[in-house]
Amino acid sequence: MALPWLARTRTWLKDRFVVEALRQYYNRAWGMNIGEGCQISLSAKLDKTNPKGITIGEYTIVTFDVVILSHDFINRRHLNVQIGSHCFIGCRSIIMPGVTIGNHCIVGAGTLVREDVPDNSVVVGNPGRIVRTGIETDKWGRRPVPPKQEPQPALEKTSTSGL
Repeated sequence: MALPWLARTRTWLKDRFVVEALRQYYNRAWGMNIGEGCQISLSAKLDKTNPKGITIGEYTIVTFDVVILSHDFINRRHLNVQIGSHCFIGCRSIIMPGVTIGNHCIVGAGTLVREDVPDNSVVVGNPGRIVRTGIETDKWGRRPVPPKQEPQPALEKTSTSGL
């Protein structure tokens, strides 16, 4: 039986130390520009052929098995990849070299991103297509919780049989 406090403690330690240590490792050892509060999965693959070409904004989450490429081996080019702030990059997505993903974007799971994605957009599919624009996201690309609305009182029915 798993204890809830044990799971919460494990998550707190991971968020507090492991994720920050990985971010510092990418920034200092490889020269990438990873923003504050950014969470990168341990199984994500960030291209180390051109590490200085990868920029990820603040409070963005890169989930498991994501591949971010910053070089084109066939054409012998090193291209910069920029991912904005407050974004969510879904599992097993591939970000191709030279792509810019704007702020407050969501990339669906398994998406192949070949072209730039404007701010406040959702992109899904292979190849990636923009399916929605004008969205809002909080930290790590989460959609904000809509405020609860008070229930409207039911309207009383008026009878017209007295005429």
